[in-house]
Amino acid sequence: MAARVYATVQDIQTLIRPLTPAEQGKAESLLPIASAKLRLQASNYGADINQMIDDNSDYELAVKEIVCKSVVRALDASAQTAAASVVSQESQSGLGYTASMTYLNAGQALYYLRNELKDLGIIRQRYGALDLYGVEVTQDA
Repeated sequence: MAARVYATVQDIQTLIRPLTPAEQGKAESLLPIASAKLRLQASNYGADINQMIDDNSDYELAVKEIVCKSVVRALDASAQTAAASVVSQESQSGLGYTASMTYLNAGQALYYLRNELKDLGIIRQRYGALDLYGVEVTQDA
C-alpha cells in the first residue's frame, strides 16, 4: 500500500506562500517525509491519521495545513536569509562581552508544534489521580 502524502507543492503555494523553483524541489522531497513523520507522531499517541481523515473530510484540510506549515518551517530554516535565523533565546554579558544564542530550528528539521498536534486531536490533556500510599480514607457520618 502506497503511503499517503497529505499535501502538495501547490497546496503550500496556495495556503502559505509562493516558493522559488529551488524551494519547490525541496518541498517535493520534504512532503512525503512530513506526512510520514505526522503518521508516526500520531501512532505514538495511539491515533490513526488515515482513519481519522477517512472519517471526516474536514480533518483532511486541517492535516493538509499543518503539513504545509511544517515543510515551510524546514524550508525557511534552510534558507540563507536573516528571516531564517530566528533566535528563540539570547543572553549577553558585559565588559568581556559574551553572547549566546539558541536558534529556533538550528537543525533545519521537519517538526510539528505541540499546539498543532493538539489541534488535530493527537495529543490530549490527561487527568487523574494516583494513590501513593494505598490507604483508603473513610469519613464517619
